[in-house]
Amino acid sequence: MAVLRNLLYLLVYPGILFLFVYSTFCEWYDRKVFARLQNRMGPTHTGKFGLLQPIADFFKLMAKEDIVPEAADKGLFNALPAVGLAVVSTAALLLPVWNFDLGQPGWTSFSGDIIVMLYLLSLPTLILFLAAWSSTSLFSTIGGARVLTMLFGYEVPLFLSVLSPALLADSWRLAEIAAFYQKRPILLLANVLGFLVALVAVQAKLERTPFDIPDAETEIVGGTFTEYSGKKLALFRLTFDIETVVASGLLAAVFLGGFPGGAIVGFLHFVVKTLFVIFLLSCIRAMSSRIRVDQVIALSWKVLAPLALVQLLVSILLKGLLS
Repeated sequence: MAVLRNLLYLLVYPGILFLFVYSTFCEWYDRKVFARLQNRMGPTHTGKFGLLQPIADFFKLMAKEDIVPEAADKGLFNALPAVGLAVVSTAALLLPVWNFDLGQPGWTSFSGDIIVMLYLLSLPTLILFLAAWSSTSLFSTIGGARVLTMLFGYEVPLFLSVLSPALLADSWRLAEIAAFYQKRPILLLANVLGFLVALVAVQAKLERTPFDIPDAETEIVGGTFTEYSGKKLALFRLTFDIETVVASGLLAAVFLGGFPGGAIVGFLHFVVKTLFVIFLLSCIRAMSSRIRVDQVIALSWKVLAPLALVQLLVSILLKGLLS
């Protein structure tokens, strides 16, 4: 029975089947919100309201020819899309949706899982860099260099801002952090600054406008993904969709009070709060235009990092007052 339950978790909920369905829905939602903010319609034809458009795009790419550059490192080039998908899917299992019971920590909920989550969310950036490097294309190499350069900018503010609420909650377990703020919603106001910093940092991590420098089509064709096509490109696109869900779920759990209740209520809280975070990310995307990579680094170290340190100081002071 335990083996069957674990297979259910891995394959159905909150496993790869759920992630595929929900992440493609979130892509549709993001495209719809982004389009409406620009006075466009967005996806309309495939399925009711265009709901099936991301799924149709995925299977269309899966059916296309898969081309590997002659000079590419074929081992890395072929393996990295699957590795990236596996990493973000593993990170999704740590979200406190179905395992909110604080009395029964398990293999997907344990002390320090927030650190593991942040670590797993850092790996796709390195995978993108290796994917670009292994393709040996000039455009891809430039895109990969930009990916790695941005990593040194937004990663520190993201870590500081996400770990500040954990410090106040006196726990490194996501379920306990979420439960702490669910019971003390007034303390959510103390983390507003950190939430805004984390929101901008996640936008950069997901390479969304104005941080879409690594795949700037007007400058370097497709950047990191210039040489990718067919199944591999489909897997990378799905990886980004799932990473969006995981990053939004992380911010929701840490900054918005978690997902209380049983399986159904917790799931509804998860959906509403992650869609709210994605809505904010879409607003940032619609209201801004692409900036240069040096401007990303300057923004990260001159604005985001100091604000994240202020948030950390606020959390330390509040923790002292509450002790």
